[in-house]
Parts: sequence; structure tokens; C-alpha cells
Amino acid sequence: MIESVEYRQVPCQCRWSGRGLRGRVDHPPPSLLYTVKRLELAVRAGLDDVLRASGVTTPQYTALTVLERSGAVSAARLARDSFVTPQSMADMLRTLEERGLIRRETNPRNRRESLVQLTAAGRRLLTRFAEPVADLERRMTGALTAAEVDQVQASLREMWRALLPGR
Repeated sequence: MIESVEYRQVPCQCRWSGRGLRGRVDHPPPSLLYTVKRLELAVRAGLDDVLRASGVTTPQYTALTVLERSGAVSAARLARDSFVTPQSMADMLRTLEERGLIRRETNPRNRRESLVQLTAAGRRLLTRFAEPVADLERRMTGALTAAEVDQVQASLREMWRALLPGR
């Protein structure tokens, strides 16, 4: 669980509208970077809770969802798209393959490379946890309108693009 940081009350000197009383805020507004990290940690904790019964970790689940969207891909691409190092992905693939959730086949275009794809068991696991994961997302966005959710997604995509190498 994420612990909150306590701040002393300060007079409101900015346009930020906190939840304090009459022109006072309970704490200064956190930086956007801090807020994004806090959200990431809360989402990770929520996913860990949802997935605990599956025996699959959040990074493993992320890799399975990438395969669901992308089809067969190289381990290197799967690592990039799943936000893990190639070394971590190699360990993860071994575990997922032992559980029968993925399979690896030699790439017919490059015999030195293998392609990773979901198995029927991997698809069943994703189907089984689709609704609990969607519930977590609905809980996260419950105070927002559909238009606000769309705007948040668009804004986050733009911020991500702004930080891509070469921009």
C-alpha cells in the first residue's frame, strides 16, 4: 500500500484548487512526475492484487497482453513493448512457456530468431482476468466522464511521445 506524505497547511498562493478549507490547501500540489509515478505504483499494486490468483505476475500479464494485441513477435520486441530488459524477458518466457501460456517457434525469415505467441491456455487466462482488470480501470477512472478519460489518454500519449528518443 502506498503511504501518503504529510504536509503542513499553507495559504493558497496558486490557481491549483486543493481540497483544503477556505483558500487553504492540505498540501502543495505535487509535480506531474510525482503524480504519474504515484499512479503507476497504485496501478501496479491493484494489478498485483487482481492477478494474484492466476499465479502470473504483472510483468508476465503485460507480456501476454502484448502478444494478444501483436500476434507472434520476437523476444526483443516483446521485451521493449512489455517494459522489461531482454534478460528479464528471457526468464519470463521460460516461465510462461513452462506453464503452457506461450510457445516459441523459429522465425522462418531469420532462423536465428524465435517468434513468441500466445497459446490457447494463454488466451484463456487473459479472458479469465479481462473483467477484473477492466474493473480496476473503471475504479481508477470512475470519477471522470468518458470525455475526460479520452482527454487523459490523449494527453498521456502526447507526453509519452514528447519523451521518445530523438524528439
